[in-house]
Amino acid sequence: MKQHCCEDMDYHANFKCHIRESPFECPDKVIIFDEVDKDYGLIIHDGGSSSIGIVFCPWCGAEL
Repeated sequence: MKQHCCEDMDYHANFKCHIRESPFECPDKVIIFDEVDKDYGLIIHDGGSSSIGIVFCPWCGAEL
């Protein structure tokens, strides 16, 4: 069973950085997915641990 709406979202939501431990420090990690609340967010790469919640997939446009 597919967990995310499309292949691109699946790739980015499950992306694991091999260099940095924190997803907020990895410039290649753009989507954060909270498995408990099933929430998605775009990571703000400004040195902190902030994200902007999203309700539509940036790649396919499906409602999340």
